[in-house]
Amino acid sequence: MIDAAMEAARRGGEILLSWWRRLPAGAVEEKAQNDFVSRADRESEAAIVETLLARHPGDGVLGEEGASRKGTSGREWVIDPLDGTSNFIAGFPFWCVSIAAREKGRVVAGVVWDPLRGEMYSAERGAGAFRNGARLRASARPSARGAFLATGFPFRAHEMIDPYLAIFRALFLEAKAIRRAGSAALDLANVAAGVFDGFFEFRLSAWDIAAGAILIEEAGGELRDFEGGPRYLETGDVVAGSPGVVASILEIARDVEARGRSGC
Repeated sequence: MIDAAMEAARRGGEILLSWWRRLPAGAVEEKAQNDFVSRADRESEAAIVETLLARHPGDGVLGEEGASRKGTSGREWVIDPLDGTSNFIAGFPFWCVSIAAREKGRVVAGVVWDPLRGEMYSAERGAGAFRNGARLRASARPSARGAFLATGFPFRAHEMIDPYLAIFRALFLEAKAIRRAGSAALDLANVAAGVFDGFFEFRLSAWDIAAGAILIEEAGGELRDFEGGPRYLETGDVVAGSPGVVASILEIARDVEARGRSGC
């Protein structure tokens, strides 16, 4: 699975690099407010799907840009052919390809490919997480105090902006720094690598999270939804990082919610 995912990610990345800072007028569409798709996204997804199904023809597919196939093998590939489309369109160099495989609803393998930096993140259930073959270890930071955090704005879910900002404010006062770079999959890969101590965001999609999730778990970190449970792929609300940082963020989120209910 890892070999197939790496091959597919590299092929998708080659297409993205061919379009990088060369997208012509008319090659970008707005799917919804502030949610864009480009010709590069679609061509990358087509190449990824073709590569995966050539090696595993019975597999299913769930792709951000519309690729959908049920399959017969019991395995499904969850694909984001270009995570960080807005960055890509603007020429901001922080984007990636994310591919995960899940079986019986559980992610069993994943890769995140950063073509600009030549960095391939990979993980398979029970076998560890790696960047270009070097084993990854998530941060061991015990809490959010002094942590280096990453986040993403809920730009597709405006109803979440007030709770998000309240949590952001509370964490801003605890953390060393917070970064918002615009690619959740690459942020999660950097959590697995120990660059970031933690990450939080609302209303992501499964293809944003799946590959990064197994990277983090195999690197010794953890992920939760904002209820403290395991349903982050379903809800799209995710807290990730070292166990201590995840616990701190969840505690802060609970305090923010309690103050909101009390009107304080």
